[in-house]
Amino acid sequence: MNRPQLSIVIPVYNEEAGLNALFDRLYPALDKLGVTYEVVFVNDGSRDRSAAMLAEQYRVRPDVTRVVLFNGNYGQHMAILAGFEHTRGEWVITLDADLQNPPEEIGKLVAQLAAGHDYVGTVRMNRQDTWFRRNASRAMNRLRERITRIRMTDQGCMLRGYSRHIVDTVNQCREINTFIPALAYTFAQNPTEVDVAHEERFAGESKYSLYSLIRLNFDLVTGFSVVPLQWLSGIGITLSAASGVLFIVLIARRFLFGSEVQGVFTLFAVTFCLLGVILFGMGLLGEYIGRIYQQVRQRPRYLVQAVLEAQSAGHASDGQGGEGDRAAGGGHSATRSTGATELGSPTS
Repeated sequence: MNRPQLSIVIPVYNEEAGLNALFDRLYPALDKLGVTYEVVFVNDGSRDRSAAMLAEQYRVRPDVTRVVLFNGNYGQHMAILAGFEHTRGEWVITLDADLQNPPEEIGKLVAQLAAGHDYVGTVRMNRQDTWFRRNASRAMNRLRERITRIRMTDQGCMLRGYSRHIVDTVNQCREINTFIPALAYTFAQNPTEVDVAHEERFAGESKYSLYSLIRLNFDLVTGFSVVPLQWLSGIGITLSAASGVLFIVLIARRFLFGSEVQGVFTLFAVTFCLLGVILFGMGLLGEYIGRIYQQVRQRPRYLVQAVLEAQSAGHASDGQGGEGDRAAGGGHSATRSTGATELGSPTS
């Protein structure tokens, strides 16, 4: 069986309002590329009609469409990992379903992959986001690069391209909380970046809350570097030295000037400052310990309820257990019920 040259992975969560527009733009854009392709949609536990619309689109284009249905909401990156598990293309491109990254830009990434690059990052031009989000993203980009040495100009853009080797390597990783673009970058030998257009969201609103963005950046920093712990150790040493000097100064002042009641307020201020540093350090250490705790429990990262795919696709489940094929109508397609063990790796 021939593999397609290109696989598109699209995580979907409550995108009912924009899916038809995505279908109308995506497939014509891919048809114009002149390469064989497949589109893998991953429904991340949507509560609207997204799953039904994806199933309908599968019936319209079963030859190039595969739909992975989660039994719940596991997050964008888990959906992408599940999509990676079900791709067959030599090149894999991830794309958000909100149309902020135009499907027409996929050709730029295909050209770079065809030129021999194994990782293609993107930089959004004229970002259609709020002032706060743009500047917060720039600040996190600088902090992440300083801590992890991972060179990504625009870490928030999920329109990215990967070679088959990179995707297979990512599939072998068993991390719970991860940031896929950064993880893939660590395996790349010939990465590059291209500028892409950025449009306003077609419909709905961003699925990332402020907490989700903070959580994602914590995963990025703690998942790829121990530098924060090293910084914390440095701060601890510095504060210990400063405390020793302060103790000597206070003893000297007591002998020279006697007891000073007004100094108690300064002492309280210093104490509260040190308590803040201690609590921050405990929280940071807890992040690393929590990651270890989640990893050792060996729980599934996600559960796949079903996979809609044509029989001719012949996708192998790598021995991860399904319950066979059920006819989905027309004699040329099937719904593969996957069971609770089809997943990438353990989770919390």
